[in-house]
Amino acid sequence: MSASLALSQPRAMMKTLSSGNCTLSVPAKNSYRMVVLGASRVGKSSIVSRFLNGRFEDQYTPTIEDFHRKVYNIRGDMYQLDILDTSGNHPFPAMRRLSILTGDVFILVFSLDNRESFDEVKRLQKQILEVKSCLKNKTKEAAELPMVICGNKNDHGELCRQVPTTEAELLVSGDENCAYFEVSAKKNTNVDEMFYVLFSMAKLPHEMSPALHRKISVQYGDAFHPRPFCMRRVKEMDAYGMVSPFARRPSVNSDLKYIKAKVLREGQARERDKCTIQ
Repeated sequence: MSASLALSQPRAMMKTLSSGNCTLSVPAKNSYRMVVLGASRVGKSSIVSRFLNGRFEDQYTPTIEDFHRKVYNIRGDMYQLDILDTSGNHPFPAMRRLSILTGDVFILVFSLDNRESFDEVKRLQKQILEVKSCLKNKTKEAAELPMVICGNKNDHGELCRQVPTTEAELLVSGDENCAYFEVSAKKNTNVDEMFYVLFSMAKLPHEMSPALHRKISVQYGDAFHPRPFCMRRVKEMDAYGMVSPFARRPSVNSDLKYIKAKVLREGQARERDKCTIQ
């Protein structure tokens, strides 16, 4: 596990999630937050929707801030991925900074047919590096920063392109923890591959990628229960993923306390407010 991910675990030592008759326990070391950033109308929420449920919505709805949670059972080990889909307008700069501080992995999205959105990604990348570097200096811990820069809407064709591939690739040149992908959330082109590489850079299981696990709904949460040893066969190698339909974002206050505790080194004070699956 990369140092940055171990650094950014503001969770209890063991988090218990309840879903009907299904109670899940996720170790703190297996809990992560993915932050999706970019200008408005570039397709951030569409990429998140592809990741969570494989769907694309044509109708545009402005995002203020959406929070999602997905839990996994991968070969018997529990994982939790919280997803923060941020506003492109960022009316509250302090909130965006807090999102960066508490993030473990990042996706920066721009539209290939919108030059201004690419310029915004360049500003975001710089801000993330500065904020994380400041936190690294205060905590005196080494940190890697898994990040994907994503040029969306490659289905619009070359005539609409305003950002050359070679220019975008310069943003990730020389950084083994940063990758560039051109995708289409609408056509579902390169989306799975992008997540696969992101999780690989973060040293997370490949099975967290959308195409590499069985997607189940909450009512079938029993698949997340450990089975008796005598019942384990080939299926113990399976990977399952389940989206929490009622996950709530941890409070801003708890995120602030986490950052303060990290900087002040107040023992293991790393707990965010609990989100439950109901």
